[in-house]
Amino acid sequence: MNIVIGIIGLIIGAFVSWYMTGKAANSRAQKIMSDADKDAEVIKKKIILEAKEETLELKNEAEKQINSRTAKIQSNENRLKQREVSLNQKQEELNKKSTEVEEVKSNLANQQEFLDKKATELERLHKQSVEKLETISGLSADEARERLVDSLKDEAKSDAQSFINEIMDEAKMTANKEAKRIVIQSIQRVATETSIENAITVFHIESDEIKGRIIGREGRNIRALEAATGVEIVVDDTPEAIVISGFDPVRREIARLSLHQLVADGRIHPARIEEVVSKVKKQIEDEIVETGKRTVIDLGIHGLHPELVRIVGKMKYRSSYGQNLLQHSRETANLCAVMASELGLNPKKAKRAGLLHDIGKVPDDEPELPHAILGMKLAEKYKEKPDICNAIGAHHDEVEMTTLLAPIIQVCDAISGARPGARREIVEAYIKRLNDLENLALSYPGVVKTYAIQAGRELRVIVGADKIDDQDTEKLSDEIARKIQTEMTYPGQVKITVIRETRAVSYAK
Repeated sequence: MNIVIGIIGLIIGAFVSWYMTGKAANSRAQKIMSDADKDAEVIKKKIILEAKEETLELKNEAEKQINSRTAKIQSNENRLKQREVSLNQKQEELNKKSTEVEEVKSNLANQQEFLDKKATELERLHKQSVEKLETISGLSADEARERLVDSLKDEAKSDAQSFINEIMDEAKMTANKEAKRIVIQSIQRVATETSIENAITVFHIESDEIKGRIIGREGRNIRALEAATGVEIVVDDTPEAIVISGFDPVRREIARLSLHQLVADGRIHPARIEEVVSKVKKQIEDEIVETGKRTVIDLGIHGLHPELVRIVGKMKYRSSYGQNLLQHSRETANLCAVMASELGLNPKKAKRAGLLHDIGKVPDDEPELPHAILGMKLAEKYKEKPDICNAIGAHHDEVEMTTLLAPIIQVCDAISGARPGARREIVEAYIKRLNDLENLALSYPGVVKTYAIQAGRELRVIVGADKIDDQDTEKLSDEIARKIQTEMTYPGQVKITVIRETRAVSYAK
């Protein structure tokens, strides 16, 4: 029972508690609703205010855009009005010009009509004049025209020939001046060396006792040496010297070196002589090749055939009129390179052709051929280019020149061979030639002094002003030149300069 009462009490307490809780919750809910209504009212007012502000801003922005567009429209309307005014003005001007053009056309039409009338009248008058002229001269118009054309042709030909002669004279003067400048500059830029060779070589010995050993018993040693080397060995009374004679410089050099080794070794007999000569020949061959290689390297020439290199080296032991052939070829090569550069041509080709131009003098075979033709054949054989071969073959005019290299080689060859001291000319003969030049000019009356300068290439003659006048100086120069040509032998040419000297002398006391 007590338990039931307790449970009922609990139920009543729980119900009372729930009732009270529900009432409190209802009260809070009403309060929350009231607060929510207030907050909603505040938010509503705030949103309305913000909407009003945004509306005002949009309205202001729209008004600004409208005002800007209105200003632009007004500006465009103003520009259109100005264009309309300008177009109206131009239209008025065009109308005026159109009127003027119509007037001008009308005037031109009148003038054309007038000119047509004048042309018709002129043609009539021209026909009348031609008929009168034909009647007077007895020639038709076509015949008169032909005669006039012929006379004009003759006059034009005469004028053209005169003009051509003037141009040719001017070209000759310019060409001679330019050619002299190039040749002189080429000579001045190349250092030359004077080299004269003879047909004998002198071998010096320490004492005359060695001469007997060289001769050997009954001359067997000297005969063996001469047979092995192909030279003549002269042992005479000349103190401490033996003369080796032979036309071939290579053989003379082999004999000289063989004698040097035999004398240094002391063993001189036929077997030893043959052994030494054989070794020396091989040594000379090696030296020839080395000389050729060194020469082409010094000159900067590449791709030369080995046999041509050997021929170039062999030039060292060849001479032409006493001038060493290798030195002459090197000098010609350098001159050709300088001259080709001055003329705007290829200096390497010119140097190559200059070095090879005398290779025909080296071989001993085919002696009946000119050395230029033989050199050209050798160059062709060893695959040199056609212009190089032509330059080699044409430097003495044996074949026709086909390139500009050929005259350059010819000129430089002459320059190298004609300079004083290059070819054999003993000092006494050289000095005698200079004295003969001076004495020849001194033999003329009125000549005061003469000077042979530039190694005999120029003769300056000084005459007295009281003895010869200006006209006679030109005559004297021509007479001296003709006399030198007829009475003297000389390389190149000799320039005769006659100077008429006037002196005024007074003394201060």
